[in-house]
Amino acid sequence: MKYLMWLLKAAIFFALFAFALNNQAPVQVHLFFGAYWQAPLVLVLLIALAAGVALGVLVMLPAWLQARRTRGDKNAIGARPTDLPLPPHGS
Repeated sequence: MKYLMWLLKAAIFFALFAFALNNQAPVQVHLFFGAYWQAPLVLVLLIALAAGVALGVLVMLPAWLQARRTRGDKNAIGARPTDLPLPPHGS
């Protein structure tokens, strides 16, 4: 199973590497006021992906913090096992 996962990761890496090699053509990203930025297509796509991930994390951060506060930080990093409630006995 370990070798199968390694093989899958290697296949994904080589597929993405081939995609990057096939998209080296320069593209122009038109900004405001007639300005533009010229870069390889794969770099523009990588920047767009990173910006989307960062925006998604920033949008979800308040909800994650609220859920953590609602939980009472019982599962927070640094909580001792003795601080956690015991499971109910019997069935």
